[in-house]
Amino acid sequence: MAQVKRIRRNVSGIILLDKPLGFTSNAALQKVRWLLNAEKAGHTGSLDPLATGVLPLCFGEATKFSQYLLDSDKGYETLAQLGKTTTTADAEGEVLQERPVTVGRTDVEAALPKFRGQISQIPPMYSALKRDGQPLYKLARAGEVVEREPRSVTIARLELLAFEGDTARLAVDCSKGTYIRTLVEDIGEQLGCGAYVAELRRTQAGPFTLAQTVTLEELEAVHAEGGNEAVDRFLMPSDSGLLDWPLLHFSEASAFYWLNGQPVRAPDAPKFGMVRVQDHNGRFIGIGEVSEDGRIAPRRLIRSE
Repeated sequence: MAQVKRIRRNVSGIILLDKPLGFTSNAALQKVRWLLNAEKAGHTGSLDPLATGVLPLCFGEATKFSQYLLDSDKGYETLAQLGKTTTTADAEGEVLQERPVTVGRTDVEAALPKFRGQISQIPPMYSALKRDGQPLYKLARAGEVVEREPRSVTIARLELLAFEGDTARLAVDCSKGTYIRTLVEDIGEQLGCGAYVAELRRTQAGPFTLAQTVTLEELEAVHAEGGNEAVDRFLMPSDSGLLDWPLLHFSEASAFYWLNGQPVRAPDAPKFGMVRVQDHNGRFIGIGEVSEDGRIAPRRLIRSE
């Protein structure tokens, strides 16, 4: 008997998932996509299976703007286990070295200022970065270690929340591309005892916080009662991650030309930068960039949502 092809729905928006422990970001995305029966889906940057917390999932037209969430600042809480290092710099790796923990809360607090502001990090081998088309983590699993270029990242906040025994709980606000595993490992070396990430929770991604998230269990319960369409109520507008951008309102004529790829003028436009655009009905129709001549050039368009 021929298998009937599933017809997916054309739905758009963002669901803020509190990613569960043990899931890859893609596995979490595919699960929520199935619950929605969504045609098009994408996430905004990977969280390790060990990590939980804020994971914006984009569907339909919202996938056009996922890059801007990927580029946004992030916030984390992490539990650093002192006295050990592992192959992956987290609890999932094999222990490489054990050293006695002779430091206290004061020592940890004294070590943190060195890691605030703009710092340099060497990405870990167990990461999704690619070398000659191969993810580094695949090379690492094969026993290979390759040279990685240092990266400049910014740590806007690094605070010790708690210290107990041989563990330190830290709050971190950082720029995109920051590896918390590397940060914790480097702090451990600074303390002279080594450290790895025992727990990691993302508390913020761009403008989104944990308070706005929904769990996979909540989504599954709603789906069980009302099906795919019931899950739609958790979809936020496609421009939810861009609400801090300047907003322009176009006339009906300007919107028509702009949606057909032509730059237009707007009296309330800023002098430069990226903007969100709504039509005369208040509907989000895309993002644009202010050009040197003051016109708004279309960059990503939404024709219907």
